[in-house]
Amino acid sequence: MSSSSTVPTELDAVVVGAGFSGLYMLYRLRELGMSARVFEAGDDVGGTWYWNRYPGARCDVESMHYSFSFDPELEQEWEWTEKYPSQPEILAYIRHVAERHDLRRDVVLSTRVTAAHFDEGSRRWTVRTDRGHVVSARYCVLAVGCLSVPKAPEVPGLENFRGSWYHTSQWPEDDVDFSGQRVAVIGTGSSGIQAIPILAERAAELTVFQRTANFCLPTFNGPIDREMVSEIKATYPEVREAGRNSGFGIAIEAPTRSALEVSEDERLRTYEERWNRGNLTGVLQAYTDLLTDQAANDTAADFVRDRIRETVTDPATAEKLLPRGHAFGTKRPCLGTGYYETFNRDDVHLVDLRETPLVEITERGLRTSEREYEFDSIVLATGFDAMTGAFLAIDIRGRDGLTLREKWSQGPVGYLGLGVAGFPNLFTITGPGSPSVLSNMIVSIEQHVDWIAGLLSHLDANGLSTVEASEAAEKEWGEHVRECGEATLYPKTDSWYMGANVPGKPRVFMAYIGGVGVYREKCREVAGNGYEGFVLQGSVAG
Repeated sequence: MSSSSTVPTELDAVVVGAGFSGLYMLYRLRELGMSARVFEAGDDVGGTWYWNRYPGARCDVESMHYSFSFDPELEQEWEWTEKYPSQPEILAYIRHVAERHDLRRDVVLSTRVTAAHFDEGSRRWTVRTDRGHVVSARYCVLAVGCLSVPKAPEVPGLENFRGSWYHTSQWPEDDVDFSGQRVAVIGTGSSGIQAIPILAERAAELTVFQRTANFCLPTFNGPIDREMVSEIKATYPEVREAGRNSGFGIAIEAPTRSALEVSEDERLRTYEERWNRGNLTGVLQAYTDLLTDQAANDTAADFVRDRIRETVTDPATAEKLLPRGHAFGTKRPCLGTGYYETFNRDDVHLVDLRETPLVEITERGLRTSEREYEFDSIVLATGFDAMTGAFLAIDIRGRDGLTLREKWSQGPVGYLGLGVAGFPNLFTITGPGSPSVLSNMIVSIEQHVDWIAGLLSHLDANGLSTVEASEAAEKEWGEHVRECGEATLYPKTDSWYMGANVPGKPRVFMAYIGGVGVYREKCREVAGNGYEGFVLQGSVAG
């Protein structure tokens, strides 16, 4: 198909995005004997692991659990080198999967989908790209990712800066040489926390502009434990199944007691032991009520704050780095390597923007309410328009010309985070209302793709042409997602989970906190009941 084609190419399915979810969706569509094409804005496959190549980029799920399970031979053959996989290693893995299963021949790179419109007469989607492609497809699968649309800083003047600037999620393929430079970093979320220790080693001087102090746990990263690898590979089916039925997509022992029903000494011993494991969920899942009871959460938060005080030698700097005003875990907790230790360097400085807000970006650097700072380079670690940004970046129109932007004007709605009423044959992999960002993403991706593939097989076997979430099911699921969220501390915090990091974005808790295993069972139940909550309709002819 040429990029100048105006006559629609007819396919069974169009997939938007060639990260983990898009590539696996293509694999499953091929298994069903369906014709499919994947459009990817990047110059290569990889999704978030193609774009986020900033210094220190690394996954916060351990290597042995952050991989596909659909290919048992690949599970055994692939060798990870570190406890936590780095961006280059994950990208190499994704590229290997694409080559191994000959997926590239159906992927169109460097091509951004701009519009997807549903035609009620033909019951097909017309998908258009920025390079002139026009495709007609029965199904449109949005594998666009949850953290795909970078968020710019909320202060003016970036265009005036005479030095170089970089966004962590749009990093140059050729790494940047910061030798001898004065470098600023704005933001201390996950990408900032990962990049700051590396940038401190490379720059002559580093100044960190912190908007909100974040909870950061140590990774204790290093070469992967080969004995552990052998144990997991010997029992991979059981390990995978345990992850699928867990709360966050990684099986760990479930807590049985409240943080408030044990002695302080026992609590501290438990936190210390779990802290030393070097993972995200260890401390957070030490007790049953850390995400539901503020007093219980305070015990874990105080433990982490004490570790910060122990690590940072200057008390004034340590005080600025202490997270306050939000419960531990309700903003995405971060894993870091030497993050707090970095602030003990003489050439690293911390500016607390809550004390002296950022006013503008100038020709020479950054101006706060207190003074102007001069820099050679600025690094923007300012995050994403999460969960909905990538969906709404496309002109998506369903029945009667209803746009997804209109449908989601008060916040995202949908059934199971998979489908949206008014948008037949449109699927949102790890969409709002699913566990997605509160889980091991690959576990959630595989579950969604497998479920969609099962549904498409059911439609074909029964001569059905369309499937669409009912408004009643969508509303009921939305209420359930909201109620589950409100039973926790998450909605009390201004976070990207709530859309609160983007000015004007509706404040809605967008993920499902009920648990990966519980959600999986719900999806299985829906399918077992003839796709209850979805409206399935017959062929165009019949």
